[in-house]
Amino acid sequence: MNVLVWLAAILFILMVLIGGKNGIRSFISLFINFGVLLLTVLFMASPKANPIILTLIGCTVISCINLFFINKVNSKTTTAFISTMITIVILLIFINIVTETAMIQGFGEFEIEELHIFSLYIGVDFVKIASSVIIMSTIGAITDIAISITSPMGELFNHHPSISRKELFLSGLGIGRDILGTTTNTLFFAFVGGYLGLLLWFKELSYSVGDIVNSKVFIAEIITILCAGIGVALIIPIASWINAYYLVKKRNKGEKVAL
Repeated sequence: MNVLVWLAAILFILMVLIGGKNGIRSFISLFINFGVLLLTVLFMASPKANPIILTLIGCTVISCINLFFINKVNSKTTTAFISTMITIVILLIFINIVTETAMIQGFGEFEIEELHIFSLYIGVDFVKIASSVIIMSTIGAITDIAISITSPMGELFNHHPSISRKELFLSGLGIGRDILGTTTNTLFFAFVGGYLGLLLWFKELSYSVGDIVNSKVFIAEIITILCAGIGVALIIPIASWINAYYLVKKRNKGEKVAL
């Protein structure tokens, strides 16, 4: 417990020194997001609950916290939020189909050994649960990409107010291309780091490459990474187009854009 307190204190001090007020809000948002995730999981445990609807509600709240609570309400956070929700809806439909087709829902052979003494007949749709898990694993990266695109686009528009919608859209795509590779690699290495113990276990048990690739646990995580990458790729053109449309529309109406 003391280690957790010290680490949290060090993180808080660094975030305050580097981020100022935004750093304080970012630190507070960590605990709020944890509470939202916990509540979402608790409600999902009910057989009457729809995990997809709960995931949409949870992602909406998390997006509001990450965008509006940390960066306040302005043009860049508004367009980033709209882009995030559109991407999440598209991903939910796509991931639900992929999960049902690939049959990655439920527990793998390594996990079921620890749960064999419990009853698995809990009345929960594991296809929807698997889809929810993938979306929850992706929401942070999607909101991060969205604000990373809309923020510099807003600055570009502020310095070049006469820029055309097409040029602004293409600039957003250019920004997205620069961060697409690093973000997808971050997702990949997060998987490798989280499942390094499992990979070492595979090696010690002399699993072949075919056994590893066909393992349910391994495949489920790979699909999660690929779906997260798809979400990251989708948010780039969506956020670029929506932000360009919003900024140029405000300019044509003669309204001042709050950046």
